[in-house]
Amino acid sequence: MFNRNRCLRRVAAIASISSLMTGCGVLSSGDPDDEGPIVVGTTSSPSTLDPAASWDSSWELFRNIYQTLLSYPVGATTPQPDAAESCEFSDSSNQVFRCELRAGLKFSDGGTLDAKAVKHSIDRIREINVNGGPAGLLGSLERVQAPSEREVVFYLNKPDATFPFVLATPAMSIVDPESYPAGALREGTDVVGSGPYTLQAYEDGKRAELVRNDRYKGFADRKNSAVTVRYFQESATMVKALRDREIDLTYRGLAAGDVIDFQGRASKEQEIQLIEGTGTDINYLVFNPKDRWAGKKEVRQAIAQVLDRAAIAHKVYRDTVDPLYSMVPKGLTGHTTGFFDDYGEPSAEKARDILTDAGITEPVPLTLWYTTDRYGSETAQEFKEIEKQLEASKLFDVTLKSRPWKTYVEGYQKGEYPVFGRGWSPDFPDADNFIAPFVGKQNALGTPYEATEITNKLLPSSRRESDRGNVVKQFEEAQQILVDDARLLPLWQGRQYVAASRDVSGAERSMDPSTIMMLWQLSRKTSW
Repeated sequence: MFNRNRCLRRVAAIASISSLMTGCGVLSSGDPDDEGPIVVGTTSSPSTLDPAASWDSSWELFRNIYQTLLSYPVGATTPQPDAAESCEFSDSSNQVFRCELRAGLKFSDGGTLDAKAVKHSIDRIREINVNGGPAGLLGSLERVQAPSEREVVFYLNKPDATFPFVLATPAMSIVDPESYPAGALREGTDVVGSGPYTLQAYEDGKRAELVRNDRYKGFADRKNSAVTVRYFQESATMVKALRDREIDLTYRGLAAGDVIDFQGRASKEQEIQLIEGTGTDINYLVFNPKDRWAGKKEVRQAIAQVLDRAAIAHKVYRDTVDPLYSMVPKGLTGHTTGFFDDYGEPSAEKARDILTDAGITEPVPLTLWYTTDRYGSETAQEFKEIEKQLEASKLFDVTLKSRPWKTYVEGYQKGEYPVFGRGWSPDFPDADNFIAPFVGKQNALGTPYEATEITNKLLPSSRRESDRGNVVKQFEEAQQILVDDARLLPLWQGRQYVAASRDVSGAERSMDPSTIMMLWQLSRKTSW
């Protein structure tokens, strides 16, 4: 590793997002080309390299190698132009959205990025229509037109004030029509994008090597010339790599024990800083309506009555997450505590009454599925705690099963799991994005949920309103429907923790509003 001068005082920097910049007098070198790549570790590896196939954490890589019309510069909470020079609704009803592209845009292979490429990129998402894929985000889109080389026009089939947020998601990454076929996913590990970096090398589930894209034109001010992302299956292995200085920073998958350990070492000599921020990631259970038992509302309601979220947060995650009683997390307009309001404290007796009234008197057999390598090493412990709580009620006979993420995704998209766990990082910071992706015939879960009151009335009503502070009533009603159905069962809301070498700067500025890491913000420090 590059030999750098360091501060004479070596202490842990336990800092919040707003205060990390205080410290021991160090500055970025200002020359990103004089050092090797910054190495980032995560337990969240991509499931695909094709944006048309992904509505998951593959977006973390996409944000850095592809480009979207709109995105989030540092400090922005609403989408701003990136590949676009300007974008706006051109009508009063929020149904015609126009974008003018920057001049001279090129893909990483030298191909021209024009309005036709944008149209191709959006159209192919709907044409390929991957089950559980990002086509579900485009429900309000009627058609795309490219009337000139730099002008793109989106015509919506209904008012949708959230459409600019959709265009800012990495799912809407712009791809080269010469390399990405209109009717099929691209195979292989080569990527042709126009983002801040090019993907120089990729090993599935192991690493992604990113280098500066010299053809990039956008708002990203790159503080480094290269970043390598290493993918880990275990949090412990990742943290060991950080301590051994094999990686510079960890992002996603930091275990609760490691967070506690780093916090407890604040007064001791070490070279690791812990950056903590408010998060809107959520964790929840999904019930398959086609399953004999999970398809019964009373069974789902009984589970909601038994589960002790506070115990999960405390025993498994050591209070590094917060219990969640609504699919919309705290901090967003429209958040409620519907599950607590309706069910109160956990009660096996009340759950028994629910089942008995439905004529269910024997223990209910349930198989619960979770992924082994997506959300951190505590996932297995979390499901064991859920199993313990359900069986302690004497009302359920639980079997736990698990798979690695790639085959896990295939399983739930095919409807193989009666009950399964999922995590959700927001596509954009709005309550809409914690309800709309999970309902409708096609959704992010691959499990149809035809909640017509939500999809046909409440969401369309809320999307007519540009001022998102005026949609509380619609989201409260939508969440009550979710509580009554208990098809989705929120468990906890996460916080953002990043552990990094003290030599790394910029982590506190690297998260966009969807908590996706903008790798170009990271840099190394040098002494005064």
